[in-house]
Amino acid sequence: MFDTGLLGADMLSNEDALSNELEAAPAVSFEAVSKWFRPGNRIIHALSQVSLTVAPEEFVSLIGPTGCGKSTMLRLAGGLLEADRGEVRVHDRSPVEARRQKRYGFVPQNPALLPWRTVRDNVSLLCEVNRRNSNSSPSRNSSPSSNSSAGMSDGDKLAMLDEIGLTPFLDALPQELSGGLQQRVSIARAFALGTPLLLMDEPFSALDEITRADMRYLLLDLWRSNAKTVLFVTHSIPEAVALSDRVVVLSGRPGRVTTVVDVALSRPRHADVEDSDEFRRILAEIRDALRHGWSN
Repeated sequence: MFDTGLLGADMLSNEDALSNELEAAPAVSFEAVSKWFRPGNRIIHALSQVSLTVAPEEFVSLIGPTGCGKSTMLRLAGGLLEADRGEVRVHDRSPVEARRQKRYGFVPQNPALLPWRTVRDNVSLLCEVNRRNSNSSPSRNSSPSSNSSAGMSDGDKLAMLDEIGLTPFLDALPQELSGGLQQRVSIARAFALGTPLLLMDEPFSALDEITRADMRYLLLDLWRSNAKTVLFVTHSIPEAVALSDRVVVLSGRPGRVTTVVDVALSRPRHADVEDSDEFRRILAEIRDALRHGWSN
């Protein structure tokens, strides 16, 4: 006869080992990745031999000229595109498998809120969808530890919404909110999903500069309290420096990694960090790297 107690202990041990393995692996890795697009009769070389490793709980920004492949890198990591050469891994899984296991959340430029749902209901939307999908079609090949949970509890979601100033708007519809408040809802929705990785594609680009500056530090507060890995696309050098542990500078098309700049500014960061000499020095380093990338 089987000793069910020992069997249960072995199963838990295997699940713990898998969980530890996932946490030890890079959150995202690109290994010599190239990507082409073929619209009509044209061939567009979007990325060339891109290699990059993002550690768990690291905040990494991608910056470069328009068309250099920043958003393409996010879509490759999210399993929405497939590399033509090289390999992309997310927590030591293929991007498609990582998506199936709810390993990442995506924050687009546009908040993409459902107009008939309140703030409270929009924030809960992805949790509800993933909970229904998990209940209706469980994966035979995944253990409980390999899947993200169905997200934050209702209490944790309310606490997060209060932290970012949305409590007065819980029952408001999107059309009743400013652009900045709508983007807060979009970011809260991604955090509420409870995934270990967030892919953020210029989420503040449509905001005015004052609101945009406020949103940087709101995002940093959420990131610090929720221990996420963030891969962030931006065209703003000050934004990249304020947010990041490292800033990855890409060349013009085809996108190549020309420089990776370490941002050795202490954390937690607040708006006054942008007045420091070190902040200005890093800005200048990234500007120089962008100019160099254009000329090569």
